[in-house]
Amino acid sequence: MNNISPPRLGVDFGRVIQGAALEPGAADTVFLSGGFDEAMSTPPGPDAFAVLNRLVRAFDGNAWVISKCGPRIEQRTRQWLDHHDFAARTGIPREHLRFCRTRAGKAPHCAELGITHMIDDRLDVHVILRDLVPRLYLFGAQTGPIPPWLTHTPDRPAVERAVGADLAGQALGSP
Repeated sequence: MNNISPPRLGVDFGRVIQGAALEPGAADTVFLSGGFDEAMSTPPGPDAFAVLNRLVRAFDGNAWVISKCGPRIEQRTRQWLDHHDFAARTGIPREHLRFCRTRAGKAPHCAELGITHMIDDRLDVHVILRDLVPRLYLFGAQTGPIPPWLTHTPDRPAVERAVGADLAGQALGSP
């Protein structure tokens, strides 16, 4: 990472912020295919907002949600974030929401924003971002081997510790 620009955090939405990534590949069917009221009643993942709030402060507000979804789920995600007062509770403003239609579409957002740290639950996303984003965190339960260039963070305390340690190391001049 260069020392010219500040660290910038990217965070996936599904199974990272909303829905638990407790089982590999499990989708939150209520949020995705249930009705509006059912979707709005689904909670954030355990400690998601508190951990995000602390991370956003550590990144001096340089944090974005970068999520892959279709137009209907994008609208539902925006509604859910507003319903749960996401911006006030995490420090990530509505203007820092980015959506794309394919997982590969996350790369242009990361490049444009200068994302230096990305939290996502999908290995295929990290493969796409490998040469673009210096610090990658594979969130939640996973099956199969984890590549050595990727930091596996099975839960929110682990991601907070890993990101915090990387930020502290960068402040000391580590690569």
